[in-house]
Amino acid sequence: MHTMWKGSISFGLVNIPIKLHTATEDKDIKLRTLHNKCHAPIKYEKICTVCEEEVKPEDIVKAYEYTKGKFVVLDNEELEKLRKENEEKAVEIIDFVKINEIDPIYFDRTYYMSPNEGGSKAYSLLRKALQESEKVGLAKIIIRSKEQLGVIRVYKNTLVMETIHYPDEVRKAEDVPNVPAEDKVTDRELETAILLIDQLTTTFEPEKYTDEYRTALLELIESKRTGQETVTAATKEVASNVTDLMAALQASIDRTKPAKPAATSALKTSTADLPKPKKATSAPRKKAPSKIKKEA
Repeated sequence: MHTMWKGSISFGLVNIPIKLHTATEDKDIKLRTLHNKCHAPIKYEKICTVCEEEVKPEDIVKAYEYTKGKFVVLDNEELEKLRKENEEKAVEIIDFVKINEIDPIYFDRTYYMSPNEGGSKAYSLLRKALQESEKVGLAKIIIRSKEQLGVIRVYKNTLVMETIHYPDEVRKAEDVPNVPAEDKVTDRELETAILLIDQLTTTFEPEKYTDEYRTALLELIESKRTGQETVTAATKEVASNVTDLMAALQASIDRTKPAKPAATSALKTSTADLPKPKKATSAPRKKAPSKIKKEA
């Protein structure tokens, strides 16, 4: 089982090194969104509302909007330092209470707790003490950069921690609209309702409850898959860099090639195969007449 947090729990002078493991998993079926025209997946881009250009991850900063249009920018280094300073603290049990005093509306997520190296005996001690006292421990812990309250209890011989909401995170029931202030029911109606509840009362067996919608959706997907009712996403053709480079080089050569040398070359090629004319035999050169000496 994947470990998502390491630390320790302390109550009094007892310190228990532990690991946290996610106890539940999301079984929702994730559906992708496709372009109906070509069945290719749709991507979502981060676009600046003013520049109207895509923003890269390294250009994104986090900020708190304290009033409309005005922000306090927080550096990643500041957030990371603050997170580490708090995460290094041990989980301290600050109170012990009865679990029936905590309304289920406060519960958020469940994590299994296992002892880390050297923590088995202290782990067993806390587990036994909680069972005997029929109490649960209230503790604080930092998970994913958020400080949370946690309820530490025993579940099937394993310590579990239930993260719970702070009171200001739970909305007031008084703000729910149209809730009748008084009960306007007759005694007969109430007796009938209680009788119906008694008839439907049973022992809680979680295994008999299933997600019927998810099962039906999986069956629909499988029937379409086996019936070849599938689509293939269109792919975008990406030109090869080598092809592009060769084409660019060839185009550059063709564009810069001079016209005359090309013509001369063509002429040489066309006349290369013609028979060479025979050399004319030169006539013997006549001797020049010797000069006549004048008589004296």
